[in-house]
Amino acid sequence: MPAILRATTQSIRAAFLIALGLFFVPSYAAQTLATIRDTQTVTIAYREASIPFSYLDDNKKPVGYAIDLCLKVADAIKRELKLSQLNVKFVPVTPSNRIPTIMEGKADLECGSTTNNAERRKQVAFTIPHFVAAARMVVRTDSGIKNWSDLRDKRVVTTKGTTTVKLLNDRDKVRALSLKLVEGRDHAESFSMVEKGQAEAFPMDDVLLFGLRANAQNPGNFTVLGDALSAEPYAIMLRKDDAAFKAVVDREMGRIVNDGEIYKLYDKWFKNPIPPKGLNMNMPMGHLLRDMLRFPTDKVGD
Repeated sequence: MPAILRATTQSIRAAFLIALGLFFVPSYAAQTLATIRDTQTVTIAYREASIPFSYLDDNKKPVGYAIDLCLKVADAIKRELKLSQLNVKFVPVTPSNRIPTIMEGKADLECGSTTNNAERRKQVAFTIPHFVAAARMVVRTDSGIKNWSDLRDKRVVTTKGTTTVKLLNDRDKVRALSLKLVEGRDHAESFSMVEKGQAEAFPMDDVLLFGLRANAQNPGNFTVLGDALSAEPYAIMLRKDDAAFKAVVDREMGRIVNDGEIYKLYDKWFKNPIPPKGLNMNMPMGHLLRDMLRFPTDKVGD
């Protein structure tokens, strides 16, 4: 075969393989509803210990605030497809594999405590946020501390390996307030240092702080306060490039918000005893989430 013909043939073959690859790569990404209709099954990815968003109860059943929201979305999918029955399959995920699980079509929805940010939106899509985590601080109720300015010259504990110090530095809190920083090995030890009076404050995501406070022997001895240093919107995660499926999810989330159901679900999981141990977060809905829910949208700031 002449060299020029051989080269042309190879080019055509390469072009065909590339086209074939492009054809098959995200085929499931644009036909989620069709697959759910055919299998009569929607697959939900959940976290095993992300209390109170997504975790296992005593019977090893996934429960939580985000799980309740996703089950409502599943009902909406069932109505949309006019199915007489829709099975819900649960798949456990971790922080490291939750995004690949969605991208690879192993789950249709990820229902946990995943932040919607610009980096992740390059790989997956998100619906309307159901929670906004904010970096605040826990202090002893009798400390007299009301906000960050009250920490001048005080001992502040941060957990090793977290980004709290960066947040404090970014807001110029460390230098401006002459904070005396100490470090805990994990969140439990950091909270314990406030409990024992070894530190006056422990800054961290507020939902974690409310959980630590709820687990304390005397929860009333501690208060979570301070202006938010950051805002991280948690939202249900789904695959990119499937406008039809996303429209169903967004529409149902919008209905849940506009009908006020989200406030009832929030109170159920954040202001009342929850299984399996009757833990009560006693965490009122923050103003950041309230403001966001006034005009529900999947568009969030970065």
